[in-house]
Formats: sequence, structure tokens, C-alpha cells
Amino acid sequence: ELGWPESVSYLDRPPSPLEFYREWVSPNKPCIIRNAISHWPALKKWTSAYLREVIGPKAVSVAVTPNGYADAVFQDRFVMPEERQMPFTDFLDIVEKKVTSPNVFYVQKQCSNLTEEFPELVCDVQPDIPWMSEALGKKPDAVNFWLGESAAVTSLHKDHYENLYCVISGEKYFLLHPPSDRPFIPYELYQPATYQVSEDGSFEIVDEKTADKVPWIPLDPLNPNLELYPEYAQAKPLQCTVKAGEMLYLPSLWFHHVQQSQGCIAVNYWYDMEYDLKYSYYQLLDSLTKAMEML
Repeated sequence: ELGWPESVSYLDRPPSPLEFYREWVSPNKPCIIRNAISHWPALKKWTSAYLREVIGPKAVSVAVTPNGYADAVFQDRFVMPEERQMPFTDFLDIVEKKVTSPNVFYVQKQCSNLTEEFPELVCDVQPDIPWMSEALGKKPDAVNFWLGESAAVTSLHKDHYENLYCVISGEKYFLLHPPSDRPFIPYELYQPATYQVSEDGSFEIVDEKTADKVPWIPLDPLNPNLELYPEYAQAKPLQCTVKAGEMLYLPSLWFHHVQQSQGCIAVNYWYDMEYDLKYSYYQLLDSLTKAMEML
């Protein structure tokens, strides 16, 4: 009724700034754009051999978990990964399965880690997406680099950003929910905690005792517990695969759960959202949902 599509649309070319704002940003609708990054050197250059040569053994930030779930609900905690500094070549050895590990490794640090930790790669992509920057009248807040194992999963959540997610190699698998599904998606407050490695190499979960509780979604949309969360049966997820050379426009406040192929490489651009009528609508929907839960 609100005009959400039943599937994610494809564009065969990058749109004009006006077209993109009018057809996609303003109505808050996702789409996959082909031929938007086909001119990037990264599409041909970013092989394992090239990354080893250009970045080499430099220490980089890697999220390490025992189960592939970072920033997710586990054992009634909101558990964040161990953030490990390790030589990039050692990380690649694990991704390429030259070295075996019982744990799951993922370069996923945000805060513009492409420009902060991987400046050697910036010249192979773009500092921003020109038609998006013109459409929104601003530059991206962050440009992030993603590379990891297929076991690494991003739990269901939303962001306050207009997101352009560009896959360089491999595939990303997205499950999406529009903001209007908020009444059917459970949130609960959780004690924040972090994975830490013990002396014997096993992980323990250590509470961040001075931190405030974190609101997070406990539900796994791929295997939802409808006995615990029956309302989720009314939600309308969209699923899409973003392949190498394609770009997903993920609108602000859309819920998303992400998986990937082994060794998938991606770069995404976060543009700050406008806190306009769409944001006010979402806040109203969120407040009404919480009020109903208290009745």
C-alpha cells in the first residue's frame, strides 16, 4: 500500500542526479545499478596477488569471532567482535584457506577504513560517486572496504545513511525490509559485550560493564522463531544478490541482513541521510510500535 516493490529493481546505467533523487532517494526505494563502476581499475586489479603486493604485511584491523556473527545478539548479550591488528598477508592466508583457523575473520571496520587503513587502494576506485554527491548536495561521510569469509554474517539492522554498496569481486546476499516493517521486527535491550581470546585460544564473552544497554534485533530473518516473534510473519522481506561490478542503492532506515561468498570484496559509500519527513514517519512508527508493546 505504501508502494514498496515486491523485488529490487535493476538499472542498466547510472542515472542522472535528478533522476536518481526523484525516482529512488525521495521515495526511499532500493535498486541495483549495473555499469556504474565498470570503469573502476579495482574490478580488474584487485586480485589476491595485487592486494598482497600493494598492502603486504601492513597491520590492519580485522574483526574475529568464533561463529561469524559480529555485532549480534548471542547468549542474551549484544556481542561485538574481537578487533585484532594483524598483518594483511596473514589475513589473506586465512581467507584463501592456505591457513586453517576455527575462527571467522572479516575486514569490516567502518569509519572510512578504505581511506584510513587502505589508502594504497583509493586510486583504484573513486573518492565519491559524483551523481550521488550532486543528487544529495554532499560528499560521503565514509568510504568503507569489506573483505572476508563466507561464514561472516551481518545481523539484521538499519543505518542512518544513504548507502551505495559496490561489489568488486564475488557476491553479496542481502535480505531487506522497508522501514514500514518496523512493527513486525522485534527490538530488545541488551548488555553490550566483546569477544576476547583466552590463553587457550578459546573465546570468552566479556561485558562492557560501564556501557549503556544496546537496542538490537534478536531475530534471524533466515530462520525466524515465529513462536517467539509471531508478528514477523507479517513482514515482507526482499532478497537480492549483488554481483561483481554491480552497485546496490540501500536507502536509509531500511533493515538489512548480509551474507557473502568466500573472499568477496566490496566498497561502500555512506552519505548522511536527510532528517526530513521520512525520518519523522519512521520515528512515529517506532514510537507507536513501542507503545503497543507496552499495552
